[in-house]
Amino acid sequence: MAFTRATGKHRAPSRLTRKSASMAGVAALATTGVIGTLASPALAAETGAATVEDTGLTQIVAADSLADQIADQAAAQKREAAEAAAKAKAEAEAKRKAEARAKEAREAKERAAREAERKRLNSFRLPIAGSYVTTGYKAGGSLWSSGSHSGVDFHAASGTSVVAVGAGTVVEAGWGGSYGNNIVIKMNDGSYTQYGHLSSIGVSVGQRVTPGKQIGLSGSTGNTTGAHLHFEARTSPEYGSDINPVAYLRAHGVGV
Repeated sequence: MAFTRATGKHRAPSRLTRKSASMAGVAALATTGVIGTLASPALAAETGAATVEDTGLTQIVAADSLADQIADQAAAQKREAAEAAAKAKAEAEAKRKAEARAKEAREAKERAAREAERKRLNSFRLPIAGSYVTTGYKAGGSLWSSGSHSGVDFHAASGTSVVAVGAGTVVEAGWGGSYGNNIVIKMNDGSYTQYGHLSSIGVSVGQRVTPGKQIGLSGSTGNTTGAHLHFEARTSPEYGSDINPVAYLRAHGVGV
């Protein structure tokens, strides 16, 4: 039996026919602009798939971000290091200045002390504090073998403290004949002073003395009529080189 192709409304369209119709429909939709709407989900899906698969771009962005973070951290550390260095430098400078001020203060204090000591050593005073002259220089009389007084006598009760009038070195300490117990001192300026009729001697030859240093006690030993201090100023340690002791003390700032 021979078969023939069915016709009519119950005939199913062939595959070619369906494909052609589909293409025609697509063309029509494209013409009306609807295809843009219908195609968007598929396009988005395709784009999304590309984004997920494109991991190389993501890695570049992440690497750039990490590099920026490292750069920022390095810059912050550099700033911190610079600030720490500046602070340390400022502290070191402040310490240096403080030490310099302290050193200057110490040096100033030491200079002042040296100056005060220099003035003290160069100062002069009376051989007996608060005393006065009872017999003047070159006073005449039979009491003195030379016919005149070679020094001055200071009023003093026996046992009164006798001090060096200035700084110097003891060159004689002992019995001095008519001077009794006596002391001779070579002063720092090269002159000599002599202290006679002492009841006791408190220094020895070669000893250095300073102004106001007690060297003995007044008395009436030797050729004397009573307790007092015989004081002389000389140009040498020997008798006969005497100079005016009052003028000598006054020249050194002592009120007599």
